[in-house]
Amino acid sequence: MSAVTIQQMADRVAQLLEERLGLGGRDLTAKLKRAGRTLPKKVRDSGKVLAQAAQKAQNPKLLGQIDMGEVAEAYDVCLKHLITIDPVGRRRDLFAGIVGSVGFGVLVLLVALLGFLAWRGYF
Repeated sequence: MSAVTIQQMADRVAQLLEERLGLGGRDLTAKLKRAGRTLPKKVRDSGKVLAQAAQKAQNPKLLGQIDMGEVAEAYDVCLKHLITIDPVGRRRDLFAGIVGSVGFGVLVLLVALLGFLAWRGYF
């Protein structure tokens, strides 16, 4: 596996992070940092391994220190998780959560208002 291949792997994971999660950043390290707890720990750790390998691959002397098996495994873990993410479903779930929260707040407000009115003798 060459330095170009490792960089292509890191770029592909960074592209998926941008497409599926809407994360911005200049490289994979920045995008992983922005992802935070959005990603499971195993995927975050694999992404960090891949980002470090891409960083080392830029220097020909450090290229020999990279464990290619570990990089390939980290790439597979990241790819398997990121491909399963549905960006439309995430937005739909976020919207449903917001609507549900607002609806529940309005319901609690109405119950409190009716309770207050009943307590004051208007009902």
